[in-house]
Amino acid sequence: MEELVSLCKRRGFIFQSSDIYGGLQGLYDFGPLGVELKNNLKSAWWRAMVYERDDVEGLDAAILTNPLTLQYSGHEETFTDPLVDCRNCNARHRADHLERDVCPNCGSTDLTDPRAFNLMFKTSVGPVDDGSSFAYLRPETAQAIFTNFKNVLDSTSRRLPFGIAQMGKAFRNEITPRNFIFRVREFEQMELEFFVEPGSDEAWHQAWVEERLAWWTAQGVSPNNLQIYNVPADELAHYSKATVDLMYRFPHGMEELEGIANRTDFDLGSHTKAQGDFDIQATVTSNKDSNAKLAVHDLESKKWIVPYVIEPSAGVERGVLAVLNEAYNEQQLDDGKTRTVLSLQPHLAPVKAAVLPLKRNHEGIVSKAKAIKAELQSLGIGRMLFEDTGNIGKGYRRHDEVGTPICITVDFETIEGDDTVTVRDRDSMEQQRLAVAELADFVKDYFK
Repeated sequence: MEELVSLCKRRGFIFQSSDIYGGLQGLYDFGPLGVELKNNLKSAWWRAMVYERDDVEGLDAAILTNPLTLQYSGHEETFTDPLVDCRNCNARHRADHLERDVCPNCGSTDLTDPRAFNLMFKTSVGPVDDGSSFAYLRPETAQAIFTNFKNVLDSTSRRLPFGIAQMGKAFRNEITPRNFIFRVREFEQMELEFFVEPGSDEAWHQAWVEERLAWWTAQGVSPNNLQIYNVPADELAHYSKATVDLMYRFPHGMEELEGIANRTDFDLGSHTKAQGDFDIQATVTSNKDSNAKLAVHDLESKKWIVPYVIEPSAGVERGVLAVLNEAYNEQQLDDGKTRTVLSLQPHLAPVKAAVLPLKRNHEGIVSKAKAIKAELQSLGIGRMLFEDTGNIGKGYRRHDEVGTPICITVDFETIEGDDTVTVRDRDSMEQQRLAVAELADFVKDYFK
């Protein structure tokens, strides 16, 4: 983990938030390369969930959340972690993260009894902070999908089964943020709520487990580092009929990468009005405030039904950490030197190709390199970088370290000879001469 964290800071992937003031625990900023990697991972998820399917719509809902939403969802009552205080050093910890009830700070066993700590951030809404008007920063993106169910249904004329996908910020006041970006207080989620007919939910649950495993593998996550964990009945969330966690071998140990839950009809049932009109199977709180029936009309049975929900939910930051961990490796070269390389999947690489002029002060070479970079950038594949350092060897090593798949060197032969460039592959380090006229097609084929 130390090597990976060092690389992230040194090369501009991830910085501690408010670093110049000593930082703010549990908050991180994504730097020039980190934001590209993060956006590429999100784009891959959106493409797989929305663009490549004909049964999913997208949503981008507000972060501030009406307290009633989180009241009826059960968050106000149940979204808690067990908090203990160490009487010896005054440190606070999650009780379920302690080993043998020992304070990890000082080793004391003199701890308070666990008490429930609500994880939600509350903020004042309006000009007067008197506690009478407030909202929560959403602890998850899911609830806004449920409250927008009828809006999406009416505007798209969807029929079951179908899903609503959303990516966005979520906030949890974690007692003990830990393990770099694995557990933080501000993060992004990639969530799908997939609505199905009751009775078909178990088959759809299994199908989505398989779908999500295949997707993570396509992002470069080794199946050898993934495990399926069927959450025991006594550990299930209050809304869950069954949950499968995709566990990943992070540098700090095996932990959850993504959860796929069968939420039954709890969510739409909780937020719907006139609950007695429907055969809701989940235990829900009587809702006196909703103004919408969150149900679909079955044309065959002529009955209104509240759909079941299958929810694949993943944290973006955990995903970034997983793909970085998979890609990071140190290789011993034939000359005895060591190179650090991020073998990221090409579609995730922050920089797709770097164009390097052999001489940084040669006008002809530099102008040609800039023209090549501009042409490649216009392809719309991702970020192309003009790297004007003048040291090709160091440039190659630097781009190996940040995961750039292709380096293109413009030299004297390019401008005085046959109009070719040197194209170097990150993983094999093999080089080939390629005509400038063929370069665009080569790059497009590479990133298909």
